[in-house]
Amino acid sequence: MTMQFAPAISARAAEAEDQRQAAMSYVSEAFAEARLDGLDVDCIAQAAVFASFVEMVATYGEEAAAVFAERLAERVRAGEFTVDRSAH
Repeated sequence: MTMQFAPAISARAAEAEDQRQAAMSYVSEAFAEARLDGLDVDCIAQAAVFASFVEMVATYGEEAAAVFAERLAERVRAGEFTVDRSAH
């Protein structure tokens, strides 16, 4: 008798990805709404980063949030957050 975990893991990974996509959609909508209300993009972005880190610290603790933050510069430089806006 063999146990197969791959389908369950794949289903969980797919569900997690769906939730990340839904969350990103909510955040994008909030950004768009704030811009329509006349808020500066820089202010919105800084508030979003601050709010995100408040939640990360509350959820994972200061050390885990700090480790995440330490890796951000490398990820930014690698283009992970770059979106081709010329296509819009």
